[in-house]
Amino acid sequence: MTAPVDTILDELAEEFHTSRDDLIREGLHSILERKLRRVQTEIFEITSRYSISNAEEMEARYQDGTLEEADTWQDLQRLDHLEYKRDRFQSLLKTLS
Repeated sequence: MTAPVDTILDELAEEFHTSRDDLIREGLHSILERKLRRVQTEIFEITSRYSISNAEEMEARYQDGTLEEADTWQDLQRLDHLEYKRDRFQSLLKTLS
């Protein structure tokens, strides 16, 4: 880390009566939670648009012909990517806890 960041960490650790590692852990936890909320919001927007619960269900609707691929495939790709990110963030949060 750079010197100014180290100095700030030391000052905050002292002020909050905690360790540098705990400050870093709390910061990472906050960042991951914020990003997870954004991803979950995007997932909700897509799944609500198509009345589905996940990318797998969207693919199933393609298979049974109840959803046209033509105008929706980009949403499927986005949803699949968002679900991956959601799972990754949740895993990282669990590791931090």
